[in-house]
Amino acid sequence: MAKKSMIEREKKRQHLVEQYAAKRAALKAIINDQSKPMEERFRATLKLAQLPRNSSATRLHNRCQLTGRPHAYYRKLKMSRIMLRELGSKGEIPGLVKSSW
Repeated sequence: MAKKSMIEREKKRQHLVEQYAAKRAALKAIINDQSKPMEERFRATLKLAQLPRNSSATRLHNRCQLTGRPHAYYRKLKMSRIMLRELGSKGEIPGLVKSSW
């Protein structure tokens, strides 16, 4: 069950990233604008730090949609190499031909 909870955690993070994307972009634009006064840029930095940590896009990870495994992830199929091999052996992935594995 722990694997499913990791998938749910990633979904929650994805939702937060989408929810706060505009706000984070606006604050970063203020922070990087050198024409703004230093106090205003500092306030924007503090506001950015108060946003939820998981609202940052760098916190997202690619995970297998079936097992939650973060390693050996195939982006096109959104699954790990282990599930790709297992489903490929059963013939459940269209177009995948088993060679020798």
